[in-house]
Amino acid sequence: MKAYKLIIVTLCIILTYSCSNKKEKDPIAEVSKEVRSTSKIKSKENLNISIVLDLSDRINPKKYPKPSMEFYQRDLGYIESVAKTFENHIRGKRTNKINDKIQLFVEPAPSDSELNQKIATLKTQFDKTNATKDEILKTSKKYTEICNNIYETAITDDSYVGSDIRGFFKNKLQDYCVEEGYKNVVVVLTDGYVYHKDNLTKEQNRTSYLVPKTIRSFKLNKGNWKEKFQSKDYGFLPLHKNLENVEVLVLGVNPNKKNPYEEDVIKEYWKKWLTEMNVKKFQIKRADLPIHINDVINDFILSN
Repeated sequence: MKAYKLIIVTLCIILTYSCSNKKEKDPIAEVSKEVRSTSKIKSKENLNISIVLDLSDRINPKKYPKPSMEFYQRDLGYIESVAKTFENHIRGKRTNKINDKIQLFVEPAPSDSELNQKIATLKTQFDKTNATKDEILKTSKKYTEICNNIYETAITDDSYVGSDIRGFFKNKLQDYCVEEGYKNVVVVLTDGYVYHKDNLTKEQNRTSYLVPKTIRSFKLNKGNWKEKFQSKDYGFLPLHKNLENVEVLVLGVNPNKKNPYEEDVIKEYWKKWLTEMNVKKFQIKRADLPIHINDVINDFILSN
């Protein structure tokens, strides 16, 4: 009988000790165990992601058909990857450490006021007060649905005036996309060409625009293009901005096939422009199927 009581007392002590040493569970951290083991999470910084869409005629499936996957559909795949990377990043953090943002811009803004209201709903911030699993996982779905609506509207309207990417970098990026205490990432979805009907300036060999005709007129379609590019100072007109706390990922470059050097020239324009704005980290990627670009997006956003 005494032995039996001793066993009972011992078990009670063990259970009490075990319960008292259990750590309080974090619901997001518990949910994220699978995320940690399956994704390439490398950063616990607070993310501030901005996606900039180029809705020029590059997305026109009649003008630029791509049987394997239309360019606007590729964009939608890239956007979904960005949003899912954002979700996984948050799910990999403890709830009290979450303070992350994501938003989307179209420049110039669409003329459809209802569409602009939908774009406004994409501006999302998560912190410990609203970072539930269900709310976090709504992000990629919301981005995919609304962005699909944006592209469908633009293609149906069939009125392409270009995309003022330069104007966005000049007038809005620093004010809207840069936050202290955050890793500021700007993802630009574009074919690499820069054109807007209201932003066409040329000073010597520097321009505010870049289209295939520009490259041909500068005779950057020959084997000596790089030497000429450097010696004659071709490139975008500088903006005299200091964007050292911004990381830029350019996706969807689609060079004119008539010039074998076109892609290299486009990338050199962007490289020179971003470097002159003191952007320390950037990548410029050719258009490809989203399944191939997914790891590029994930690694760029999450790596230090």
